Formats: sequence, structure tokens, C-alpha cells
Amino acid sequence: MTTDTAACTLNSPDDTALLAARIAEALRPGDCLLLDGVIGAGKTHFARHLIQTLMEVPEDVPSPTFTLVQTYDVPAGELWHTDLYRLSALEELEELGLTEAFETAICLVEWPGRLAELTPAHALHLTLALDPEHEDRRHLTLRWSDPKWQPLMERLWA
Repeated sequence: MTTDTAACTLNSPDDTALLAARIAEALRPGDCLLLDGVIGAGKTHFARHLIQTLMEVPEDVPSPTFTLVQTYDVPAGELWHTDLYRLSALEELEELGLTEAFETAICLVEWPGRLAELTPAHALHLTLALDPEHEDRRHLTLRWSDPKWQPLMERLWA
């Protein structure tokens, strides 16, 4: 299977929020975004703005670091936001129902490396990297192998 990539520089938290909103508009149940990067790279910031874009009335979107999963009912369907940083065993994912959610909900997964063999093949991988010279700048790399992401990429960089 071929993996495609795209990359961009996000010069500010506002740029990150804007890109999250643009991606949110294309998401449907069964779509999965895997958000990777070091602590402080902007994973939760990205997820928060994506989720708020999908809400009819934007509300506070807390980090799921301690709850592991936050779910939201948005007009597009159910949305799961999960942070796997504190995950200690793959069995916990199955107990949470995350593997089923990959097929039925919009899923945002922070710290996706913890998924190991449960990583959905159809996911869009987003890796945020810090810029050592600019505190607010991030470098984003997107990777995907499922052709369903190609139209979104074409719209983002048209």
C-alpha cells in the first residue's frame, strides 16, 4: 500500500486552529486522525479547535489525559477524543470500546504510538513538531495510505 505525505508550517496557534477547522469540515463517522508529537507540540490545541468547529454551540473541550476518552455528539455523528499517554495495556483500549469507535465515530487519538497493532490502517496521521527558533511555530507532517484522504489534501493545498 502506498503512503502519501504532505507537510506545512503553522506559524501561530491561530494557524493551527484554522487548519483544524478546515479538516473538521471534511470528517465523517469512521474517520480517524492520529495526532503525534512531543508534549507541548499542540496536539490538544489542534483537537480542541477541530471539535469546537464541529459543535453546534462551541463549548469547553478538556484534555482527555486523565479520563482517557471524551465523547461528543456533533451534527456529523459521534466524536471520540482520546489521549493514550497514560495507557498501560492494549486491553484497556478494548475495554474503552475504542476499536469499535474507529469504525462508527470520528476519532481523534493523541499519543497513537500506544495503539501498536490496533492502529487503524485507514487513519490520517498528523505529526506536529516544535520549531526551536520560534516558540509559536509548528511543523506539521500528514501521512495517509487510504485514498479517501486525497480529496481533503487537494482542498487544503489548492
